[in-house]
Amino acid sequence: MNHLRTLIAGQVLLFLTGCSGGSSSGGAGVSSADSAQGRDSLPQPFATESAVNLSKVIGWPDSLAPKAPEGFTVTRFASGLNSPRWIYVAPNGDILVSEARTGRHRGIGSKMVSSSRNVNDEDGANRILLFRDTDNDGVPDVTSHFLTELNQPFGMLILGSSFYVANTDGIWQYPYKEGDTRISGQGKKIVSLPAGGYNNHWTRNIITNEAKDRLYISVGSGSNVAEHGMDNEVRRANILVTDPDGGNERIYASGLRNPVGMDWAPGTQTLWTAVNERDELGDELVPDYLTSVKPDGFYGWPYAYWGQHPDPRLKGEHMELVRRTLTPDVNLGAHTASLGLAFNKGKSFPEAYTGGAFIGQHGSWNRSELSGYKVVYVPFKNGKPNGKPQDFLTGFIVKPGESEVYGRPVGVAFTRNGYMLVADDGANIIWCVRANPVRK
Repeated sequence: MNHLRTLIAGQVLLFLTGCSGGSSSGGAGVSSADSAQGRDSLPQPFATESAVNLSKVIGWPDSLAPKAPEGFTVTRFASGLNSPRWIYVAPNGDILVSEARTGRHRGIGSKMVSSSRNVNDEDGANRILLFRDTDNDGVPDVTSHFLTELNQPFGMLILGSSFYVANTDGIWQYPYKEGDTRISGQGKKIVSLPAGGYNNHWTRNIITNEAKDRLYISVGSGSNVAEHGMDNEVRRANILVTDPDGGNERIYASGLRNPVGMDWAPGTQTLWTAVNERDELGDELVPDYLTSVKPDGFYGWPYAYWGQHPDPRLKGEHMELVRRTLTPDVNLGAHTASLGLAFNKGKSFPEAYTGGAFIGQHGSWNRSELSGYKVVYVPFKNGKPNGKPQDFLTGFIVKPGESEVYGRPVGVAFTRNGYMLVADDGANIIWCVRANPVRK
């Protein structure tokens, strides 16, 4: 069996070394040779010591809410949940929320998730809730248990008469009829996925393309920087693509340590993903990022980061892959745990917040001062980033320089009627962000 695993891992490596670095039909990723200024702005590895600074979630007082820019109102859409992690808006407008927690494991990760109320124990929900806001007032009129007894569910998708859920160990397909408030039919696993690993990296996201004839599945690495060997990383640190029945699987893009949020830039056929990068190289390394995803593109993990920077812990290994590494598009800050991603494709927000990407930053543990713990906005123009990330939803950190937080934002989604929902799995709240009516 070990020989077989080694052979499979070797086949993956051969695939990577044979990659062309991306086809012209993909996104806007570039090689680091085209981004020298971005490379030179990074500090050296270990310029600061690797810190352990675990946040403590204290919950939101009733009188407080996250802060949005002037012209927006933030309210509670739902509260008293059990680790609401991801949000999916169905074609008919129903709002589905997956509730799951990080599994118990040893080491720093165990302490981190314990302090953040995200440990999967006997009380873990492992279910999907349905909310229906029939009068579009930001308050659900219908709430139901849509699907239960799952295995750390995360991404969700509806295609025709099928509902898909991405459990940590595979993609399941269930019969679905528009308007269903509960899945009652028998499901089947159509794709098996590797599970477990560093901080568990358990989240599996799933989306489809405009033609609705492909499934794109994100699978994070099983380690921080391949410390358990590449045999442990087969079909991991990748975005996979399959047919809707799970067949014809292939690697769409690789070297993505922990890609979580995925979405398509408005008016394009370019896939984008938010990637949670590696730890233990210092306060300012390695930047999490938002990037366009080139088919067959390689993004460096574990051998290189932010373009062709070799990771010193793997010095000299597979330099042919280091040289093929694509540089990401947008630096989101080191250790921010940038996970959520949603493009605003509607027109209910002011023009300054239309067409760009909103990113939920779950927040750091490997930085001397907390970073992340907010939702940021990246403006786009003509399908490409048009400016640096801007703070959009803040106030999660109780006091600057200290380690108490009210909550931790993750999933971001826009309802069919245009308001934003943000999953706060630390405080067990779904936040609703609405643009105030324009006075005439």
